[in-house]
Amino acid sequence: MKMTFRWYGKNDPVSLSHIRQIPCMTGIVSAVYDVPVGEVWPEESINAIKSAANSHGLEFEVVESVPVHENIKLGTPDSGRLIDNYCENVRRLGKAGVKVICYNFMPVFDWLRSDLETQLPDGSNALSYRHSRVLEMNPAESELSLPGWDESYTKDELKGLLKKYEDLDEEGLWRNVKRFLDAVIPVAEESGVKMAIHPDDPPWSIFGLPRIITRMENLKRFLKLVDSEANGLTFCIGSLGAGRFNDLPAMIREIGGSRIHFAHLRNIKLTGEMDFEESAHPTECGSLDMYEIMKALYDSGFDGYIRPDHGRMIWGEKGRYGYGLYDRALGATYLVGLWEAISRAGK
Repeated sequence: MKMTFRWYGKNDPVSLSHIRQIPCMTGIVSAVYDVPVGEVWPEESINAIKSAANSHGLEFEVVESVPVHENIKLGTPDSGRLIDNYCENVRRLGKAGVKVICYNFMPVFDWLRSDLETQLPDGSNALSYRHSRVLEMNPAESELSLPGWDESYTKDELKGLLKKYEDLDEEGLWRNVKRFLDAVIPVAEESGVKMAIHPDDPPWSIFGLPRIITRMENLKRFLKLVDSEANGLTFCIGSLGAGRFNDLPAMIREIGGSRIHFAHLRNIKLTGEMDFEESAHPTECGSLDMYEIMKALYDSGFDGYIRPDHGRMIWGEKGRYGYGLYDRALGATYLVGLWEAISRAGK
């Protein structure tokens, strides 16, 4: 297991020097953020991230993410060119020493939350999701916006994109992800890269959009689309754990460590049937059993990358929502401690 930390580049308030000081931290998870989605990343930009990390004693072996263009998800006539560009990015990242690429196939929206600063009883604040509040903000019917929406779209462009998805159901999305994988996975194999799809966050349909990376039966179907170790998962317990129908330790054991290449570990507190708030990492702070999840990873032979996922804002810190330094650092050390205890007990 390798502990890593998300870093958003030179403009990130969290510096590489601070990340380096977190005990047992081996590397960063980052990406090229100034190239439009669907275009090829310059090798100079990729190597600049690697050099910056290496100069602080950190590795750059995980990319999160290489975004998948909406036209690939929609299967439009120009999607072939966009898939070719994606393959070239995989080649370039493999050449630079990247081992895992995290990505998602969520239509239109990445993660969705209804509030970025929910006050918790201990005085910290965190991201939260209230399903009824989200539905009130339907972008096809209102002028409101949500955290996690792509700000590169104008309101009219967003409504137009949603209109395009009206003719795409889940089976159509499955066909398009299969076409994507058929092209990308052979390139990943040749490049020494493992692709790791991120689950839908939250794991259910929003605004009528199809979502397919949501539950065990769908994860198994996805892995069988191209049955290669290069076609794997980012097992995000905060995303999958929001669905009460998901038994996370059982899912990990059934999938097996060889197909889980990256793990996002954070706790959440379930506050309703489809409501949750993010919490501190320890088991007692939320609804997920972090010990059992970590033990399942260990027992399954997982030997990939972990990062502490979203953290609360604590001790007066201000920064990128969910991605401050302090709580994620606390989470990293907690997770390392759990892993050490489990691995020693297993010997």
